[in-house]
Amino acid sequence: MEDETGADLIGYESPDTQAKELFLESMRLVERLHRRMLDVVRSRLESEGRSEINAVQALLLFNIGENETTAGELRSRGYYLGSNVSYNLKKLVEMGFLSHQPSEHDRRAVRIALTEAGRTIRDIVDALFEEHLNALFDDEVFDRRLLGSLKRNLQNLEKFWSEQLRYL
Repeated sequence: MEDETGADLIGYESPDTQAKELFLESMRLVERLHRRMLDVVRSRLESEGRSEINAVQALLLFNIGENETTAGELRSRGYYLGSNVSYNLKKLVEMGFLSHQPSEHDRRAVRIALTEAGRTIRDIVDALFEEHLNALFDDEVFDRRLLGSLKRNLQNLEKFWSEQLRYL
């Protein structure tokens, strides 16, 4: 590309090109962060001698928390995005991390809640996230003031993409 004097503008990128590259790299980063989070959770579980459960299952327990819920509610609240939620919930019941019972209002739905073993796993994951958040702030890796802005931007992107899916 040349400027108005005819000089080559090597390495010049338009603002739109720069924005596109930043956007795409941000999306790749979000994907890598999710995989890395699963690695970190798995590593903590292994260090605690809890290799009978995988990171995805541990995060399911963490997100259920003290709530009694259904698989559909987990999906609708965005706590579980995988296609095999039923499989993981069944495995968690079999391993004794979740209890289940038919819903009083809809016999087709099964209500699930953490057992004591499930609460132990949830507490391990909660402690891990608490430690990491404190370390990020203490080491000034993360700017506390920008956390709300990061969350809003990611929520806006999620909302935008959800709206796009409605028109397909």
